[in-house]
Amino acid sequence: MDEKTEIVISIRRWQPRDAAVCRVLYREGLIGGVIAESDTGIDIDDIATAYIQVPGNHFWVAENSDAEVVGMIGVQHHEAGVGEIRRLRVRQDLRRKGIGSKLLETAIRFCNDNGHLKIMLDTFIDRDPAIKLFEKFNFRHQRTRTVNGKEFLYFYLDIYGGQERKRG
Repeated sequence: MDEKTEIVISIRRWQPRDAAVCRVLYREGLIGGVIAESDTGIDIDDIATAYIQVPGNHFWVAENSDAEVVGMIGVQHHEAGVGEIRRLRVRQDLRRKGIGSKLLETAIRFCNDNGHLKIMLDTFIDRDPAIKLFEKFNFRHQRTRTVNGKEFLYFYLDIYGGQERKRG
């Protein structure tokens, strides 16, 4: 399959049966297989409490045509008008096939529908494909911060200003 060929997937709400595969996706996405000191990963151990049971928060998975979970994304709401996109992961062998874009579109639509005027997210500086994906959706680099010797890039999308409509 060509690297840029999109595959057929569906995005659905996370279910408890997805917990184990989401933990695997989370661990696959860790740099060097190690949880950063600034990240406990506790939300992945209890997705229902961290994302499903809290108004303004949500968590989705992407399934392929064989009903295998191949990606995930969450939104958390910590301050008025702001949604934070978290845990965007796509199974390693299926990256660059449009799955991340579909997950990100779902999260942005949720934020818009739930009155989040600004969307925040962060990533490590060595995540070039993720950075390109965020830029494709018009996220803007806000700042860079070094945490334990690793550089984090912080991005935002201003929904109130209509940035999400300009995606091309």
